[in-house]
Amino acid sequence: MAQRAAALERTAPDRRPLAAVVVNPTKVGDVGGVRTALDRACRDLEWREPLWLETTAEDPGTSQARRALAAGADVVVAFGGDGTVRRVAAVLAGTGTPLGLVPAGTGNLLARNLDVVTSRAAEIAPDDVEAAMRVVLSGIDRRIDVGWISLERPGAEQPDAEECFLVMAGMGFDAEIMAGAPEALKARVGPAAYFVSGLQRFNGDRVRMDITVDGVPHRRRVRTAVVGNVGRVQGGLALMPDAEVDDGYLDVLAIGPRGVVGWLDVAGRVITRRTWGDQRLAHWRGQRIDLEAEQPQEAQIDGDPIGEVLSMRVRVDEGALVVRVSNRAPRRPVSARARIRALHLR
Repeated sequence: MAQRAAALERTAPDRRPLAAVVVNPTKVGDVGGVRTALDRACRDLEWREPLWLETTAEDPGTSQARRALAAGADVVVAFGGDGTVRRVAAVLAGTGTPLGLVPAGTGNLLARNLDVVTSRAAEIAPDDVEAAMRVVLSGIDRRIDVGWISLERPGAEQPDAEECFLVMAGMGFDAEIMAGAPEALKARVGPAAYFVSGLQRFNGDRVRMDITVDGVPHRRRVRTAVVGNVGRVQGGLALMPDAEVDDGYLDVLAIGPRGVVGWLDVAGRVITRRTWGDQRLAHWRGQRIDLEAEQPQEAQIDGDPIGEVLSMRVRVDEGALVVRVSNRAPRRPVSARARIRALHLR
């Protein structure tokens, strides 16, 4: 009888939940250590051994996320930077399967805006991996908005296919900074690499840009224009203080200073959160946003440089993605969201 019971136990399906980990191996130093940490977190919380799916330069997360869904994963974990997160999210959006975050990139901006555990250094340590994984396995689900963006490139007959973004997309100076920060420098000094890149590109020219927000046109001379799903950037700075990841809107910031005095004024306004109604720093909120520049501009999506574009067409998909967050993460009350909607409709 005991042998028969043991045989039945071996052949019975494992009904414990399954986590699939889509990992960017370039962000992992001690592969053995982090895999042991992931296994320990799953074992302690009575999950199955996690499915480990590595990305490549040619396939940075999309097919791995699809394989995770096909395997019946109860949560799909993006282990990497915001670029890995974006590609996994594009597959999970609209499915109801939660996205988990083990942040191991330079910015980790989605994780920081959701108050998820983030790494303490450029290379994530096993202790950080285990802490983040325990949030994934024992946290709560939160629905957030997804931005979808289509790009028109110089010389192209058709716009690019839509891509998703979760953090920010931009044209101009911000994208030049991203493109000018080498991976080796980011690995060595972290977000400070962007500061170095910004200093090297500080004195660029402004460009005329048409910005249309929910059908209302605006024309500005700008150094950069950014569309954001979240408000905080590196160092906790609130670039768009009213932006929320689940309010059903995207925020737009057009920055057009001239000279050092202009940039100092912009910096002061951002620090003091006065980002409305100024020629140097204009701010709008909408659900459909078009940016069209008079000449090609460097562009970025969630911190990834994507080359030069002429225009961006952006829309928001409200509540399309489920993200696993800590049950201790602060939440903005529903009444605050209602006030933001009322402000937008005035």
